[in-house]
Amino acid sequence: MSDLFWLTDAQMARLAPFFPKSHGKPRVDDKRVLSGIIFIVRNVLRWRDAPTAYGPHKTLYSRWRRWSAKGIFARMMAGLAAEHGEENTVMIGARTARMNRS
Repeated sequence: MSDLFWLTDAQMARLAPFFPKSHGKPRVDDKRVLSGIIFIVRNVLRWRDAPTAYGPHKTLYSRWRRWSAKGIFARMMAGLAAEHGEENTVMIGARTARMNRS
């Protein structure tokens, strides 16, 4: 697959406030890993089918699993949606996710 997806520096700057603080050793390149996760999800691929340009597939999966469990991705989506006045619905491609706000 030659059409790899890469987040821009501007997109990374908008997402960075949602990243958890790094404790101990620095994380693997956030831009590479997040771009890889988005590529996998958008193309409905298995983690092990990730192009090598994004790094080891285990790294992509581990980050996705950890940040999903901590609600990082949900906060990113809700935060980005709130910037545009939308509080309850976040659309990603053709999928819609409802965010519960208490």
